[in-house]
Amino acid sequence: MSRIGKKPITLPAGVTASINGTEVTVKGPKGSLTRVLPTDMTAALDGNVVTVTRPSDENRHKSLHGLSRTLIANMVEGVSTGYKTALEIQGVGYKAETRPFGINLVVGYSHPVEVRAPEGIKLVVETPTLVRVEGINKELVGQVAAEIRSVRPPEPYKGKGIRYVGEFVRRKAGKTGAK
Repeated sequence: MSRIGKKPITLPAGVTASINGTEVTVKGPKGSLTRVLPTDMTAALDGNVVTVTRPSDENRHKSLHGLSRTLIANMVEGVSTGYKTALEIQGVGYKAETRPFGINLVVGYSHPVEVRAPEGIKLVVETPTLVRVEGINKELVGQVAAEIRSVRPPEPYKGKGIRYVGEFVRRKAGKTGAK
């Protein structure tokens, strides 16, 4: 058995789940998420506990078993507490500004870069150099954070750019003068 796949998922108070074939819908105080599981996996709801089972012990089924269970657990956590990722901007004159469509980034280009927030994602500028991405879908929060970071990834010489909070950027020595 998959160690992750065989763990049951307990639904916290205020969260409900419904299973229709391979489609799983989870509703909670923050919203609702729907996902279609791989066709071989079977999800079952028993009271407030969701379990995922697999048809055989093939390697493919073992992998999908753990994946399916984790996807449902992430949905449950998303609709109950939500997900947040923080990005920090480093560099002289680099900043982020709130706009109705999302945020504007001033990161050393000749023009500001517009980042539009997709549906279900909230972009919060706490300080001009700290941006927080919030949402209920873990995949979408991570993808939007990665897209914002890719606008100006941190460079290794001065460390300027957009990075995740707590990310370590390995610094390189610059050129040395000729003798």
